[in-house]
Amino acid sequence: MSQHYFDALNFIQTPVWLVSPASEHIIFANAAATGVMQDKTLEDMRKGIYSANAQPVLSMYVPELKTEQDIVEVWTVWRDQHETTLSCRLSLTHLLPYGEVIVIEGIAHPVATGLKASRSATYQRKKQGFYARFFLTNSAPMLLIDPARDGQIVDANLAALSFYGYSHDEMCSKHTWEINSLGRDVLPIMTEIASLPGGHKPLNFVHRLADGTTRHVQTYAGPIEIYGDKLMLCIIHDITEQKRLEQELQHAALRDSMTGLLNRRQFYMITEQTNPDHLPAQQQFSLLLVDTDHFKNINDVFGHLKGDEVLISLSRMLESCSRKDDLVFRWGGEEFVILLPRTSLETAMQIAETIRAAVARITIPGLPRFTVSIGVARHNQGESIDELFKRVDDALYRAKNDGRNKVLAA
Repeated sequence: MSQHYFDALNFIQTPVWLVSPASEHIIFANAAATGVMQDKTLEDMRKGIYSANAQPVLSMYVPELKTEQDIVEVWTVWRDQHETTLSCRLSLTHLLPYGEVIVIEGIAHPVATGLKASRSATYQRKKQGFYARFFLTNSAPMLLIDPARDGQIVDANLAALSFYGYSHDEMCSKHTWEINSLGRDVLPIMTEIASLPGGHKPLNFVHRLADGTTRHVQTYAGPIEIYGDKLMLCIIHDITEQKRLEQELQHAALRDSMTGLLNRRQFYMITEQTNPDHLPAQQQFSLLLVDTDHFKNINDVFGHLKGDEVLISLSRMLESCSRKDDLVFRWGGEEFVILLPRTSLETAMQIAETIRAAVARITIPGLPRFTVSIGVARHNQGESIDELFKRVDDALYRAKNDGRNKVLAA
């Protein structure tokens, strides 16, 4: 891709980001985008106090973007010396040599939104006509909201009353920020949404019910004029079960199924040098490569179920010996990796020795004691993860050849 293409984007007054959907690495941000980012990362903007989106990660939008669906997110950005909202429209393109790239462009709203003036203080629900039939009988929870009156709820259908657990009078005495877990911080988001054209994908929030429990909801809110009142119609869909399944799948994708430790895929996601969002790899850190001594003999003599017991017990011991910010991974088989952020080689050696001694004291009924060998290395500036891993692997190899149950540094 020519540098002239990127330079041309700097002449666009609205913020533009080019993002890899797989890694969420920002390939390019134009001058306007850099101005509203300040020191924020992509994750900061997507998950900030005034942010709202329909998917937790950008890659989940790709199938919909391929069919040219209108995807909009609300981001938290920095403007005029304070945090504020920015609506962003997403589209998909193909750029060499990057492949699929998500183009994220800030939406410039007209000054007047058409929702400033309202007569909703006199709003009266009518029982006849198309709107009444549509609103009252719809099985989806629906709220009518007045953004100009601090997000006042002026009407709710029967499905909404049943979902939230309030009477009609109770529901209409509340504001949207009283049922949203964001509290009053949802108001700037609501104002931003009121400025959007219709047809965009619904956004996700957490709403609080009358009994104090919370539910994950997907809400579509858009401007509507009813009986001369300029309001917002909010349609609510309960996605709590969907969110639970998504979290389980995400956990399974990043965790080893047997030990519950982080897996090799997560290791590379965290330590990817090209991704500025992942800070541990940008700081001084050390790496431990832990290998279970004579593990094949344990499997051969005592069986694989006992071998699994050894790996699970070892996993719990590695976690208990680790500090708050340390990350423990199952690398594969009987090997484990521990990432130690902001840790010198000397401290890493001390931690490794503590682990070695602690493992030697593990007792499992029906099994003899077992030991581990550990390779240790400190990350050098400019060194790739593969280069670092080769050094720590060499240190482990020497520890194994030196009689096992040892700690050696690269």
